[in-house]
Amino acid sequence: MDTPYGSAPLPVWERPEPQPRAAPVPLSRAKIAATAIRLADAHGLDGLSVRKIAKELGVGPMRLYDYVINRSELLDLMVDAVYAQIAEAGQHAEWRATVLAIVHRTRDAALDHEWFADLLGARPHLGPHALAVGESTAAALSQAPGVRGIDDLQRALGALNAFIVGALRREITERRAARSTGTDVSAWQAALGPYLTRMLDTGRYPTVARLVIDGAHLNAEETFHHNLSTILDGITSRPRT
Repeated sequence: MDTPYGSAPLPVWERPEPQPRAAPVPLSRAKIAATAIRLADAHGLDGLSVRKIAKELGVGPMRLYDYVINRSELLDLMVDAVYAQIAEAGQHAEWRATVLAIVHRTRDAALDHEWFADLLGARPHLGPHALAVGESTAAALSQAPGVRGIDDLQRALGALNAFIVGALRREITERRAARSTGTDVSAWQAALGPYLTRMLDTGRYPTVARLVIDGAHLNAEETFHHNLSTILDGITSRPRT
């Protein structure tokens, strides 16, 4: 394919599947992506390689390159397979219900496939299912009362996506830290409690002291929903400038 930047291969989405071969193991891009997802779920992206995928499928590594040119294309297929799950949120009669359903479905997918959060906000996700989710989200937000034109829509999408990426990465990072250290929140508080008490007793951090002493340990799902609702409230009521 010729582009303004030179010749480039067709994107994986537009290349036809290779012709079936006389081999004991039939392959497809969907089958390769599903196997890669299982390995990434178990071992993370660092534990993912073409050799391991090929071994899991019972084929030689070079055979996979008939289907994907490189690791980036493999990740694209994996990501779009997850977006297929998110797309099941579907459309609702009211714009806010659609956005809530999509974003909560995105959180569920990221918790099921933690590596997915590592790829959010990085390379553009342009697979057919990712584009379908993007279309549903943008179309819903365009109906929000505070969105009056394309500039408003771009800003609304930017704010929403920034929240999704930040919230999911933080939640999953905390899960990973607890898992890798074997330390839950209570154990962490017990270990650092004496130090923190001494620091707060100095009186130099009164607001932090209120948060530590009076603040409850918030439920992650409830907090996610509350903060998401706050973002949507802001989009709805944003005054004209």
